[in-house]
Amino acid sequence: MNGTITGRSKKVLFPVIVLLSLAVGFATAGFWFTMLAGRDPGVAAAYPQSDVSFQAIPADYNSGPINSSTSLGTLQSLQQAFREVAAKVLPTVVEIDVVDVVKQQVPGFTNPFEFFFGPQSDNRQAPQQQEFRRQGLGSGVIVRHRGNKVYVLTNNHVAGEAEEISVKLNDGRQFTAQLVGADPNRDLALVMFETTEQVPVAQLGDSDVLQVGDWVLAVGSPLGFDSTVTAGIVSAIGRHTIPGMEVANFTDYIQTDAAINQGNSGGALVNIYGQVVGINSWIASPSGGNVGLGFAIPINNAKKAIDDFITKGKIEYGWLGVSMGSVSTESLKDLKLQNSRGAFVYGVFKGSPADKAGVLPGDFITEVNGEALRDTSELLLRVGNLEPGKKADLSIIRYGQSLRLTVKIAARESEQNLAARSGKLWPGFSVVPLTEDIRTQLSLNKSSGRLVIGAVEQGGFADIAGLKTGDIVRKVNGQEVSTVLDFYKAFNSTKSREILFAIKRQDTELVIGLVL
Repeated sequence: MNGTITGRSKKVLFPVIVLLSLAVGFATAGFWFTMLAGRDPGVAAAYPQSDVSFQAIPADYNSGPINSSTSLGTLQSLQQAFREVAAKVLPTVVEIDVVDVVKQQVPGFTNPFEFFFGPQSDNRQAPQQQEFRRQGLGSGVIVRHRGNKVYVLTNNHVAGEAEEISVKLNDGRQFTAQLVGADPNRDLALVMFETTEQVPVAQLGDSDVLQVGDWVLAVGSPLGFDSTVTAGIVSAIGRHTIPGMEVANFTDYIQTDAAINQGNSGGALVNIYGQVVGINSWIASPSGGNVGLGFAIPINNAKKAIDDFITKGKIEYGWLGVSMGSVSTESLKDLKLQNSRGAFVYGVFKGSPADKAGVLPGDFITEVNGEALRDTSELLLRVGNLEPGKKADLSIIRYGQSLRLTVKIAARESEQNLAARSGKLWPGFSVVPLTEDIRTQLSLNKSSGRLVIGAVEQGGFADIAGLKTGDIVRKVNGQEVSTVLDFYKAFNSTKSREILFAIKRQDTELVIGLVL
């Protein structure tokens, strides 16, 4: 009898447990949606046009019976919100089909009789170039409509080198487009087509208010499936590329787990208000497919680019004129720095805005226009976003003391022209503390010294003078130096055009002069 009752109890309890689990899941989903859908005073303040309000968690939230109808209603609200966002955004996201013309070498014509009898003549045709048409697919976002001209923002790697561009709208209309401007440094491009018909324009949001955990939707044409919407959250913000990656580095990135695949590039990443907050750019994946690591260019990094493309045909970046890098743990103490949040100036280009403003090698830049810096990548981005000709305030730590300098930003030249400026970088080398690891690598004893020359700029002042990586610096203009701070104090204090370095190179003592 007991066995029978126990058996029935199991059959009855199992579906009850399942239903309770689902109900708890619905309630939990409802809570998170309430928080993520903007019922947070910070988000509500960022979007005053919305009617969201903050609701506190009830004291008895985890106790008492579960109201399944309320949970279901919350899920229906979530579903309706996604529907409304999709309906708003889909008409503004387009499919972009491109054709690149690639030239490749092909062998010259060969006489078929040569297969049997060997070369028949010395007049064989030389290899020739032949053009091949390579088709590509991506996405884009309609961002401007001026008169008959409609502007679509996309990635440089989608349309930057295309010979032919076709834009297909969500409603099936197709237009031939042309490239307005492209920039590989930020992986952005703008294309334009003309029409007298009505065309919807996307609403651009504010990517600076995004927070980790915010709901986002990715919209585009992955693998050719146009008008595709995927949902996820913001996984991280302010992502930078890893050295060696072939990805644009004049921008930070929004990381999301919303599914992004090939063909999504150039499409929209939107928030729960249907505002574009990012332009989908690339994925991190060993297979080339989505693994939950998608990256989008923040729309705030693209707004100025849209204007620059339309007015100038290219993005114009601000330029400071410094060679910068991070600070090692050993150098932090030497330089009397509290932390490594900022950018260390290893060199200054002569005649640059930084040089004219009084920035010196050894300075540590912590803020631009009152906004704190995290690292060198952020300084590059901040300065790049500044308008050439405008002034900017720099907060600097020099020899442990804080000071402010005002600099007039210049326009950044092409990478080729900047490379040609390498000979103008002063002093053209870096100095780092001589750690035990470096001593071991260079087979140096502890009496050798405490500072070692790191990288030397090829073709620069130090290279021409004969300084080499691994040289031990003992004196600067006759002053003994044992810390990085000592070095830059002595280096920057001289009024002469010549600076003398007493160095040790292996077992040889040398004095080398660096002439400005």
